[in-house]
Amino acid sequence: MIIPVIVLTAVAAGPVDDAKELGKALEYFTAGKYHECLIILSRLDKHYRLNPRYRAYLATCYYYDWDYPNAVKVFEEVEPAFQNLAPHERSFYYWAWGESLFALQRWKEAIPKYEAMLPVCYPSEQAETYYRLGYCHLMLKAWDKAHECFLLAQKGYEQFPQLKNRKARLAQLRNMIRGCEERGIKQKIEGKFGQSK
Repeated sequence: MIIPVIVLTAVAAGPVDDAKELGKALEYFTAGKYHECLIILSRLDKHYRLNPRYRAYLATCYYYDWDYPNAVKVFEEVEPAFQNLAPHERSFYYWAWGESLFALQRWKEAIPKYEAMLPVCYPSEQAETYYRLGYCHLMLKAWDKAHECFLLAQKGYEQFPQLKNRKARLAQLRNMIRGCEERGIKQKIEGKFGQSK
């Protein structure tokens, strides 16, 4: 008995197929399906080296996929192209980049990303950005800077009552402001009179 054998051959994806894949990736991105988008964009980036905007989408997908080291790496590579983007798009990329560094506890590196976001973000977004800046300074024991950022965050949360978790964040900020004041005063006294024993 003769058994027919079917031989399947893999056909390499061509530019037309990849263009369709890119379209599918953008649909996933727009729909908030970042992991699916990440799979397609990372493959296409290896073959074609995507343009800076698509690479910023790729970095965003890494951020939403909690792959912070890769998000940071790609954001670093595409930052020079940020100047060509709309202010709020730039704002989001700086936020996601800062948040990735924040999650990696790279406080000092996160600070300039949050600072770069402030002039291009919406006023209602500044409260949480100042909170993050304050927290970075707090972790670096820069009490005066942390205090200043927390006060600005508090002002922002008071100004925009619709902000998410507003009540809890204001309570938290009051405690953090008081803690920075106490630490800052203690640090100044120790600096004048030497370390207390």
